[in-house]
Amino acid sequence: MTSIKTINSTNRIYTKYFTLCPKQLIIIDIYENNAYQIQKELESLYPELNLIVRIASIRDFNKMKLIFDEFRPEIIYHAAAHKHVPLMEDSPNEAVKNNVFGTLNIVKLADQYHVKHFVQISTDKAVNPTNIMGATKRICEMLIQAYDRHSKTVYTAVRFGNVLGSNGSVIPLFKKQIARGGPVTVTSPDIIRYFMTIPEAVSLVLQAGVYAKGGEIFILDMGEPVKIDDLARNLIKLSGFTPDVEIPIVYTGLRPGEKLYEELLMNEEGLKKTTNGSIFVGKPIDFNEQAFFDQLEELRIHSQNEDPAIKQCVASIVKTYHPSNV
Repeated sequence: MTSIKTINSTNRIYTKYFTLCPKQLIIIDIYENNAYQIQKELESLYPELNLIVRIASIRDFNKMKLIFDEFRPEIIYHAAAHKHVPLMEDSPNEAVKNNVFGTLNIVKLADQYHVKHFVQISTDKAVNPTNIMGATKRICEMLIQAYDRHSKTVYTAVRFGNVLGSNGSVIPLFKKQIARGGPVTVTSPDIIRYFMTIPEAVSLVLQAGVYAKGGEIFILDMGEPVKIDDLARNLIKLSGFTPDVEIPIVYTGLRPGEKLYEELLMNEEGLKKTTNGSIFVGKPIDFNEQAFFDQLEELRIHSQNEDPAIKQCVASIVKTYHPSNV
């Protein structure tokens, strides 16, 4: 079994993956420092692993085609995306170019090269999105469902919330702020988020790929949501300090595109259980495929032309997208 994993700088490979003994693992990353660190880590931990690391962008169709032609992967875990909500609000055309059309490149190639399984890593922010990042990930889910209807490749998406300890997540930020003596910045005392650990996320993603028959959006049980304010206060206490005394907490207000809470499921999707109590599957939503792909071509032109109204273009495709500044 040969697998290819497109990644961004939030991801790491963990031990459970290698109990499956992949014949070959191909890692594709645009960020060479991250790719180098992962390469050295895996070479140290798993010297017997047949590991290939390539620097490439999913936005470069010809480069990705060369990689597919050389390695002929059987399984793809596609996690490459711009994910930072406020930054993407400021650069929405980049979110569209990378998240939508980079994903479309990989989806097309998976079909052309008869990949067996394609697993799209999605996000709770794709549900009733208020930010461009979440809306682009919702388009990715629609791509998965559209291609699955006509391809021999089994396409599926896995949707979950925040992963504790990943790059760009709140805990590393809080730790740095505490180490500097504060303040710890929280957007709102009422903001809540779903969290899971990296090993939990990796394990459930792999299992969801096994359950996939095609076109599903799997929703991982994230447990109870956590108040970010509580998380900050507990982390301050665990660091040996007293919140609001030795380490102040400052509320900065919601950033552009942020919600007070995230949703894991659209109302119209419904839920079905799997044999794993932590994995559920949402019913696919019907949409007009021809109109969808026509709109995508228009979106491509708008994004390439750096259209300042790109969010309105995305909103015309994702009907549940309600951007705060449109």
